[in-house]
Amino acid sequence: MTSERRPSKTIFALLFVVAIFAVLLYGSTDVSALIPLAILTATLAGIWIVRSWRSGSFELNVDTIQLPLLALLALGLVQLMPLGDPGIQPGTLTASASHALSIDPFWTRMFLIRLVGYILFFAAALTFIDSEKRYQKAIGVILVFGGLLAFVGILQKLTSPEAIYGVRKHPGAIPFGPYINSHHFASLMVLISGTAIAHLLSRAVTKQIKLLIGISAAIMAIAVPFTGSRGGVIAYFAMLAVAGITWFYRGKKSGRKGVGPLIAGGIALALIVTGSLFYLGGESSMMRGFGIENTSEDISSGRFHFWSVAWKIFLANPIIGTGLDSFGAAYPRFDTQSGAFRIEQAHNDYLQILADGGIVGFAIVAAFVVLLVWKALKRIREEESETIRTTVIGGLAGCVGILVHSFFDFPLRTAGNAYFFLLIIALMLSPVTSAMFRSSERGRSRLSSRTGL
Repeated sequence: MTSERRPSKTIFALLFVVAIFAVLLYGSTDVSALIPLAILTATLAGIWIVRSWRSGSFELNVDTIQLPLLALLALGLVQLMPLGDPGIQPGTLTASASHALSIDPFWTRMFLIRLVGYILFFAAALTFIDSEKRYQKAIGVILVFGGLLAFVGILQKLTSPEAIYGVRKHPGAIPFGPYINSHHFASLMVLISGTAIAHLLSRAVTKQIKLLIGISAAIMAIAVPFTGSRGGVIAYFAMLAVAGITWFYRGKKSGRKGVGPLIAGGIALALIVTGSLFYLGGESSMMRGFGIENTSEDISSGRFHFWSVAWKIFLANPIIGTGLDSFGAAYPRFDTQSGAFRIEQAHNDYLQILADGGIVGFAIVAAFVVLLVWKALKRIREEESETIRTTVIGGLAGCVGILVHSFFDFPLRTAGNAYFFLLIIALMLSPVTSAMFRSSERGRSRLSSRTGL
């Protein structure tokens, strides 16, 4: 039994190595980051295969939330099939033209390579976060890492705002913490903050632990406006709204009233964040982000034009799109401006999936979101464990927050964000049951009643 559990522990540890490494390596937005991440993911898969061979059975969580990711992979493979017409006369090029349906097969292949890594990671997280101890460890690592990352990011902003880690300057970057794009850092903070805020309201957490979680939540909340991301601020409020509504709904179902502490905690957090912003000078970043300092600037930062181009690309390729991650190649053909810039992303992931994947791609993404929300609400309604229910509430709030931000940006195309997004969903839908938590939660409840905590 011990020998079988050892590889399982290694896989569990590798989940966090992959996710944290993806964040620290500048969010893993460069193609060069694929190499170490691919090695780590291949190691994880190899250990999983060896473990299965030794035990004589392959352990796999077959939750249906994975089906849309597999469908997206299938769509990308179809787009790479040589069924297209390049529209180029023979002999025009020195090399043979691509006949793939995707107009940019290279970037579609790169997208699929990343997607395979996500699918393996997600399947492993759903399968091996399978005990109370691992569940608690996963929550702790996520919250501690989020708070520390936010703290380092704020320090970097105050001391060397143009250099990542205070050393590397990247041309055209808007850095914050290890990220080249500060808006995507804000999204990660929103995603993790949902889990932190939900656990602040939980009865299954002692006051001492809540104090630590509260510090982490406050630092992450301060970091969001410090990034100057308008979409990040909107996403944070969306996350708070979902957390509040879901917690109140949960309180009514269980006969408890949870709205009072929520309002009081929300007011306190808002005062702390506002005071810290003005004391540390973060309000200047926020004002610039909202376009208040320069009223002549396009308030959408060019997004309205990007969105109109994305819509035109979709109308021209409505069924399966131009190819996953091919927006940069398709953009110049439909751009009505000078054409001086190559725009790689539509800054709206829903419009971009319409352009890249057509109606089929959009339907796949919509199915994933609907499945996620439906499964989360079902578990909140039926779950008996306070710890699990709290984690699902926080996870749902954080996921909705980053999905809202995706209307204004492309945060889930940053690998670091994608890994943590999938990790939190795996916690929400983990096979861990209320029976695993029942004895420990009762013990904490008795301890709290005796000590007054």
